[in-house]
Amino acid sequence: MRVVIAEDAVLLREGLQRLLADDDVETVAAVDNGDDLIEAVQRHRPDLAIVDVRMPPTFTDEGLRAALRARQLVPRLPVLVLSQYVEETYAVELLSGGTGGVGYLLKERVADVAEFLDAVRRVASGGTAIDPEVISQLMARGRRDPLESLTPRESEVLGLMAQGLTNGAIAARLVVSHGAVEKHIGNIFAKLGLEASDTEHRRVRAVLTYLGR
Repeated sequence: MRVVIAEDAVLLREGLQRLLADDDVETVAAVDNGDDLIEAVQRHRPDLAIVDVRMPPTFTDEGLRAALRARQLVPRLPVLVLSQYVEETYAVELLSGGTGGVGYLLKERVADVAEFLDAVRRVASGGTAIDPEVISQLMARGRRDPLESLTPRESEVLGLMAQGLTNGAIAARLVVSHGAVEKHIGNIFAKLGLEASDTEHRRVRAVLTYLGR
C-alpha cells in the first residue's frame, strides 16, 4: 500500500511513517500543508491520504478542505482524516460523499496502534472508519435548535414576523429596503429547512418554529 501523509507536526508525521513502515505500508510523500497535499496526490495517486485537519497558514481547517479538493481531482481517493477536534461542517461534507473510502479519527486513536492500522487498511480498501466521538458530535449537531443558525439580523426579522408585521412594516422598522427584508426571509426559510411552497404557509411555519422554541 502507498500513502501520502499531510501533517504539520514533525514528530507526529515521522511517527506515522514509522508505524506504517512497520506494517509494510510505504509513505510516498509526507507534507505539511494543504497545497502540497493536493500536488502529492495528483503526482503519486496513492492508495490512501492521511490528513491532519489544522495546518498552515491559519491552522483552522486547511487540511480538511484540501482533502475535499484532492478527492475532486483524484476521484475516489481514500482519505483518512486525523484531528484533535471535530470540524463539523467539513466533516459532514466529507462523510456525505457516498463514495466510501473515508475515515475521521481523533488523534488520540493513533495511540492504539492496532486500531489505527486497521482503520488505515479499511479506508484504503474503500470502507469507512469513523471515530465514535465524531459520530456523537454530528448526531448532536442534528438535534440542535435550527434557530441557532440564524444571524442576529435574521432573528430580528423573524421576531418581527412573529409580531405580525408585513415585509413593508419590517423594512420601515429596521430602516432597510424591502428587497433586503425579502432576502433575510429567504435565508430564514432556507436555514429552517422550509422547502419551496406557498410563501404565506412557510411564513406561518417559520413563526411557529420561533414561538415554539
